[in-house]
Amino acid sequence: MINKIKDIMTKKGKSSEEKNIEEMEDQILENQEEQSENEEENEGLDEESTDISDKDSQIAELKDKYLRLAAEFENYKRRTVKEKLNMMGTANRDTLSALLPVMDDFDRAKKNAEDENSTEPFSEGVMMVYNKLFNTLQQKGIKAMESNGEDFDPELHEAITEIPAPSNEMRGKVIDTVEKGYYLKEAILRYAKVVVGK
Repeated sequence: MINKIKDIMTKKGKSSEEKNIEEMEDQILENQEEQSENEEENEGLDEESTDISDKDSQIAELKDKYLRLAAEFENYKRRTVKEKLNMMGTANRDTLSALLPVMDDFDRAKKNAEDENSTEPFSEGVMMVYNKLFNTLQQKGIKAMESNGEDFDPELHEAITEIPAPSNEMRGKVIDTVEKGYYLKEAILRYAKVVVGK
């Protein structure tokens, strides 16, 4: 800029120097004014852009909170539905387990009545009641465990005693079932009480 001023001054005479200097000062003042206006506009744009970026970050944060809250609520709904289904499935557990001794008594009476030396027959009415009870318990998900001749499994069987095995194949196997075990759907309702061969 100064070089331009010098060039202009050398080209023109001293009389026009003062005019040129005044013109140059005016141009410099105009340039400075334009620069200050541009800086003010840039500052305004910077403030607006920071306001916009702040608002964008707030929006992103609120979206994230909303998504997390929605996901948490969905998980809560699934968990409560699952808990209700489990509760409904096992709500009858106590009642059904209380009926198992009645089933055991029926089984013993039926077994006794089917014996050839028995003097007490199993009447047709009692047999119908037994079948109805047995079918009802099956519909509710109760299933008897088959234990005789199976390998002894401490997760299914409760060993009452051990007796000498009648053969080598019966070692470690269930020889007799004293009290039947039962499943309620897939879970064990009652462990089978068994005699194991050793």
